[in-house]
This record gives sequence, structure tokens and C-alpha cells, in this order.
Amino acid sequence: MACLPGFSWVFLSALLHAVAPWGAHRPDRPRQCDAPKSQSDMNSFLWRVKRAPPHPPSYLFGTIHVPYTRVWDFIPDRSKQAFHSSRNVFFELDLTDPLTISKLTNCQLLPHGESLQTLLPRDLYRRLKRHLDYVKHMMPYWMTSDQRGRGLYADYLFNAIAGNWERKRPVWVMLMINSLTEWDVRSRGTPVLDLYLAQEAERMGKTTGAVERVEEQCHPLNGLNFSQVLFALNQTLLQHEGVRAGSLQGSFTTEDLITHYNCGDLSHIIFNHDTSQLPHFINSSLPAHDRTTALQIDSYFRRELIYKRNERMARRVSALLQRNPNQTFFFAFGA
Repeated sequence: MACLPGFSWVFLSALLHAVAPWGAHRPDRPRQCDAPKSQSDMNSFLWRVKRAPPHPPSYLFGTIHVPYTRVWDFIPDRSKQAFHSSRNVFFELDLTDPLTISKLTNCQLLPHGESLQTLLPRDLYRRLKRHLDYVKHMMPYWMTSDQRGRGLYADYLFNAIAGNWERKRPVWVMLMINSLTEWDVRSRGTPVLDLYLAQEAERMGKTTGAVERVEEQCHPLNGLNFSQVLFALNQTLLQHEGVRAGSLQGSFTTEDLITHYNCGDLSHIIFNHDTSQLPHFINSSLPAHDRTTALQIDSYFRRELIYKRNERMARRVSALLQRNPNQTFFFAFGA
């Protein structure tokens, strides 16, 4: 369930990694966590759902949408044991179902065969194309030798992430831009934690499922009005252009997010408005009209993607437990 304030958005783990947001203020950078000395030093992000005897407990586990290899050694044995002992493993979406990916793709496309070139203002379209050309040029330099050793090529990777971008709705292009950073490119090819758990659950013959439908994650994004979408896309491009020019730095990176997760220190992130998967548009430098737009977008996503979503997911978790009092469930949702 999503629980971060501001533009937080626990999102489509199979397709997007957590991305580095931007903000007006830079918090203190966390130090890298040392490898834990013992299991008792490790924070689990695991909650047990107690039920009256003789009914077994169930579990709620907070994940992070980054390559599982970056966090697996910091997840304690008790969390892994809860996963192994649970007959049923449920996620936000069914990450292993090809139909899920197909629905996500269709939801992102502009209707009636429209294209961004005819939809966006000319200058915004040109800036967008210029930035994507820059990313495509840089991608061979961003990729790791390990990725190349596994047969990943820069052109293939770019097309996998940004292919058909001219047919996508502008809000999805905005999200795509935020997943085209050097860090995210370098981490491609390794399953994010949620997907890895889903693959392991299938391999072990567990019953897997989802508590959300694609439409419920997708349609709220498509519900922004056009002027709000243009504002968000323009602000996102401005931020990335500033980074390219060396005049702006991301306030909080995915690397920092991983460090906090591994240190068991998400409270710093949960209550910090500079941390999110969408850019943080609200800052004191905005003109009054733009600040109003930013606040409207913030309020909309807070309502649709945090409050309503948490309530809907909680109702479905509760219903599953009530219908299956003798079975153990392991729910893995973004922390």
C-alpha cells in the first residue's frame, strides 16, 4: 500500500523502478549501511496479522521497487521464513501475467491513434525529443559491463523503455523520463524485489494473486486534466535539463532510498516531502498560478493514489483473510 506523502506512488513494479525525485531542499545524505552483524540487527518491514487460535497468522511485508540484489542481504531470515511458510502470496498486481503487461501498455497509449507531435505545444515537443535523443546517446556509456555480458544492448534497452513514446499519453512520458536516469539504466535486467518474490512464489508452487486491477493503478494517472499534465511534463523536463546543464541536482536519489531501506530507516523518507516517485513540483520559486496547479496535482494524487487506494487494498486483504481463516497469506506491497 502506498503511504508516502506528496507525490508518492507505489507503482507497477514489473515496469518501473523507483526513480530519483527532485525538490527544493536537499536533506542530509544517509551513509551506506554496513552489513548487519547479526539477524537481530536487521529491520524486517514485516507485520504479522494475528488471528484467534487455531487460525494461523498472516503477514504484510513492505517491499521496495528496486533490483532485489541491492536489498536481499539486508532482509532478515524471519521475513524470508514468513514468505516460505505462506501458502498464498499476494502482490499489488499480478506481475507474472502477460495480460497485466498488455493492459498496462494499452492504458498508456493515446486514444484514436493520436501522437504527441500533434498534441503537445511545439516547443515542449522539441525539448522532449531533444532530451530523449540525449538519453539514447548516453545509454551506451551508462550501461555496465555486466549488462553487456548478459547480451543487453543500448539500442534494445532504449527501445524497451522508451519505444513508441510518441504514442503514449504525456503523463506516462513524464514517468518514463524519470526512469531514464543513469542509475535506472544501470540497474535494468535484474528483477525488482516484488517481481523476484513473485517468480520465487511461482517456482515454489504457491498460490499467487493480486489485490488490485491494472485499471485501478492506471486510470487515476489518466484522470489529470490536460493543463495539469502539460505543467507536470514541463516541470519534469526543466528538472532533467537542469541536471544535464549542471545547474540542478536531484535532492534524493534511488541510491539513498535503498540505503534507508537497508538501514531500516524509512521513517525519514515517509515524512519527507522531497521523496517520491513523481517529481516534487511544489517549491517557493514557482509563480502563484503554477504553485496552485502543483498543489492541485498533489491533492489529486494524495486522494486517488494514497487514501482511496489504501482503503481499497485493505478491504480486499481483509476479505481474503475472512474467506480463508485456515490459510496463511503473505502480502508484499510497496513500503
